[in-house]
Amino acid sequence: MDKRRFRANLYIDLESAGGFSENQFVGHSLKIGPTAIISVLDRDPRCKMITLDPSTGEANPEIMKRVARGHDGTAGVYAAVMVEGTVSPGDEIVLLN
Repeated sequence: MDKRRFRANLYIDLESAGGFSENQFVGHSLKIGPTAIISVLDRDPRCKMITLDPSTGEANPEIMKRVARGHDGTAGVYAAVMVEGTVSPGDEIVLLN
């Protein structure tokens, strides 16, 4: 599936941790690269925009049904920037608390 459907600002490779493992960061802060710090606030409730193919605009309602059934209608997390910094591909990510 094309990850652009989810319109994220930042993608972290958590493939080895299993699906939806970003939920473990809710309530914690992450340091990304040498200076940036984000606070992960909550799981992201999804709307029907994820059903639209980003290239064609064609709807696939099954995506929303699967997110609703399999993960309480959430996918991804919301975070707030606590300390600004440049984030680059490959930057180390450290769980702070």
